[in-house]
Amino acid sequence: MVEKGGKGRKEDVVTQEYTINLHKRLHGCTFKKKAPMAIKEIRKFAQSAMRTGDVRIDVKVNKQIWSRGIRSVPRRIRVRISRKRNVEEDAKEEFYSLVTVAELPPEGLKGLGTKLVYETED
Repeated sequence: MVEKGGKGRKEDVVTQEYTINLHKRLHGCTFKKKAPMAIKEIRKFAQSAMRTGDVRIDVKVNKQIWSRGIRSVPRRIRVRISRKRNVEEDAKEEFYSLVTVAELPPEGLKGLGTKLVYETED
């Protein structure tokens, strides 16, 4: 089954790097709720990008969001989102998404697009 629109197949195990602009996604949010809302926005972004309902966020992503407190979240964050197969027997979905922190280039985050990451199967 191949989907139209050039998006590829949903059944593939794939890893991609994205820069998420949290500043625009948190506009108008109360300052006491910015860090929890940022985590929810990252989860929502990963669901739409990888088309999976089950999104697991790494502890390091959470630490980076909360590193400057609840109200001063980073404007942008570079994440690596991997779509992986569920190995549990009683899983509701076949795939889940794992969000981890990507390494930051020294020149900054601006201008970086989506990058497909090729990695070997573990």
